[in-house]
Amino acid sequence: MATPPPSSTGFLGTFRALGDGLLATVQDRLELFAVELQEEKLRLIQTFVWISAALFTGMMAVTFASLTLVYFFWETARLAVLGGLAVFYTAAMLAIILAFRRFLARQPVPFAATREVLGEDRSCILAAS
Repeated sequence: MATPPPSSTGFLGTFRALGDGLLATVQDRLELFAVELQEEKLRLIQTFVWISAALFTGMMAVTFASLTLVYFFWETARLAVLGGLAVFYTAAMLAIILAFRRFLARQPVPFAATREVLGEDRSCILAAS
């Protein structure tokens, strides 16, 4: 004879329901984390592509503009032009570094939604105690 399935009432049933609820919550949180991880990965790749494109085109423009300027002043003031370009590029580099630091400071905190949901879960658990 086959034994009947365990009853869903009583201590064992309650324990199973609690375990099922806990596992479902963990699964939801892991799915949310996976989605946010994918978003962060795509954002990082996009940032890398934009930075690479900007660096390449900027370096090409700077190189050819500098060569043109030095060639134009080759006979009269090539050292002054080279020194001026060095000062200008140093100032531009410092401005870009400061702007990039501000850009990084404005970026959202990674996995903010996961942290928020886990905080809400903890609050609910502590409130039920």
